[in-house]
Amino acid sequence: MMSQSFRQAISVFCLALAWASSGSTFAAPVPEAERIPVDLRRTTLVVRDIEKSIPLYRDALGMRVIYDQVIGGTTRLVLLRANDDFVGVLGLMQRLNLTEPTPPPTFHKAKPGEHILVFNLKDLDSRFEKIRTTPNVTVSEAPKRIDYPGPGGSSIPVLFSAVWDADGNFIELNRIMGTPAGTKAEQ
Repeated sequence: MMSQSFRQAISVFCLALAWASSGSTFAAPVPEAERIPVDLRRTTLVVRDIEKSIPLYRDALGMRVIYDQVIGGTTRLVLLRANDDFVGVLGLMQRLNLTEPTPPPTFHKAKPGEHILVFNLKDLDSRFEKIRTTPNVTVSEAPKRIDYPGPGGSSIPVLFSAVWDADGNFIELNRIMGTPAGTKAEQ
């Protein structure tokens, strides 16, 4: 079972990854002098039914399946990537040998101890309809502009939307319209 602090670290990483990958000019690793000997490679969601989960991530978001195997006859693991096959990979894992019924998903905004996946989509405006109509996806918020506070009284405009996947995971789908937090342009 994942600890609350680990889940929070994953959420922070996903947010940072989404902001950092908002455009090709911001999608570079940190300079060598600032690197640490740690990479967060993957976040894995334990899902009820991979076949219900895959359409959002593969078909609507366009992630590429890079691994799909049954492990030990008891677990199916699917790995999907966006723009990097070393960091930022999303795993979907289904236990195939559960003996007790799994409760149905609940759809609520994330609470302490839960996570939020954050994706940055350059084409959110045109892609959202496909996401909205994907089976087993529930829309929380359609795209709308939100201005996040930036350094020195500036603002970071973001086209924000949110959905729940088939398992009730809360997912932000954003398009950063200004300079992302943590980039050289803001410092």
